[in-house]
Amino acid sequence: MIKITDSPDIKRWGEFVYNHPKGNIFQTPEMAEVYRRTKNYEPITLAAVDENTKEIIGILQAVVIKEVSGLLGSFSTRSVIHGGPLVVKTEKGKEAVKVLLEHYDKMVQKNVVYTLIRNLYDTTSLSSFLEDAGYTYEGHLNFLIDLNRPEEEIWRNIHKSRRKGINRAANKGVVIEEMRDKKNIPIFYDIVEETYKNARVPLADISLFESIFDILVPKNMAKYYIAKYENTIIGARLVTIYKKVIFDWYAGALVHYLPMHVNEALVWHILKEGASNGYRTFDFGGAGSPYKEYGVREFKRRFGGKMVNFGRYMKVYSPIKMKIAEKGFNIYRKMFIK
Repeated sequence: MIKITDSPDIKRWGEFVYNHPKGNIFQTPEMAEVYRRTKNYEPITLAAVDENTKEIIGILQAVVIKEVSGLLGSFSTRSVIHGGPLVVKTEKGKEAVKVLLEHYDKMVQKNVVYTLIRNLYDTTSLSSFLEDAGYTYEGHLNFLIDLNRPEEEIWRNIHKSRRKGINRAANKGVVIEEMRDKKNIPIFYDIVEETYKNARVPLADISLFESIFDILVPKNMAKYYIAKYENTIIGARLVTIYKKVIFDWYAGALVHYLPMHVNEALVWHILKEGASNGYRTFDFGGAGSPYKEYGVREFKRRFGGKMVNFGRYMKVYSPIKMKIAEKGFNIYRKMFIK
């Protein structure tokens, strides 16, 4: 028999995720605490436990996100499962997937418009279970850069135009360093927010960045990087670190300084540092739908990583609310994201 609990033993939970071949930071107890401390975020953690052995055989962690408050909030609330569910590779693991999804859907179906599963790995083995549960697959690209090789080889694989940009940034005096002082979070946030506003995409509340700094940074599970020019912070990048994988999460640069190749300099610094410290992979965090134009994709492609299509899964609980949400979001973008 399998029992589902929403309050698993933290130590066993952490060990399960760390020892799982596909374990990732977004399914950890630490990330649950980050979500818990973030405004408009609510974590959901479910564990499938073997009642005979009392061992965890599956974990599903999601975060419910409400973009805006008030009436529009009920039409904008969604749930995101990043890099999950994780289950053991046994027959009981297969059963755990079904039970976890069934329990989870019952919990959220009245409170969220849809669930989005952002895959961080090949989920072919889970596809039939997800589709049977009503989740629809859609392609979504990403780039993974192998850091387990000499720095010179990583450099050679970067497109010539990107290498030129990195060199020009250095020649112009752009300096990259790790941000260690929490008082700089508002500056960091403002830079990322400017970038998101220009892309007309909503950004999480600043409390997410504060929580990451308080919880993940001390455990070396996240790092903040800043680009400086003449002592002015002009670029920002936040990455998570887990099991030798660097995940590129948030990034931004002041528009006025983009000609100084700030983003290229930040990425190259992180790649160099990762390779020299024994990290295995740099995960670029997504490169859009393969069926749509996406400018950021070309930027990421030219760093020489391997393009993968792990895709995403979506389940819509209220098609009517979904249509209203899509229209409302377009209005919201025009009115508030300027």
